[in-house]
Amino acid sequence: MAYSTVLVGTDGSTSSFRAVSAAAGLAAATGARLVLACAYLPMRESERAAAADRLGDLAYKISGSTPADDALRAARDHAVAAGAQDVVLAAEQGDAVDVLVRLAGEVQADLLVVGNRGLNSLAGRLLGSVPSNVSHRAGCDVLIVHTTPGGH
Repeated sequence: MAYSTVLVGTDGSTSSFRAVSAAAGLAAATGARLVLACAYLPMRESERAAAADRLGDLAYKISGSTPADDALRAARDHAVAAGAQDVVLAAEQGDAVDVLVRLAGEVQADLLVVGNRGLNSLAGRLLGSVPSNVSHRAGCDVLIVHTTPGGH
């Protein structure tokens, strides 16, 4: 089966970039468009003000979608290095699972790629991890890339 739109979630972590590279390789092999997604949550004003006091001139780096935009730019570098040609960036406000499932529908993704982080943790088993929750809610194929060491 050839995929035409591949969506991959990233949070800027090294493990998420492994999922990005895997998704980019698949997109390159099938000529698919690659959508890189990063979810972010708004910072409470009290937290933002306290952080801004400590950061001074660098305070803009933590406001709004800036951290997500930075993560996406870094992810794009990994995607291009893995051969992706048509790359779209999407920084979206909201919970990671909600954002990925919603975006998958909006961009008509036929494959959603996530890393396995959280699948093998106690919290992941009790509360549900991003890959587990996405796999239950997505209306398309889901590929969970083994990006972190841990139990099998």
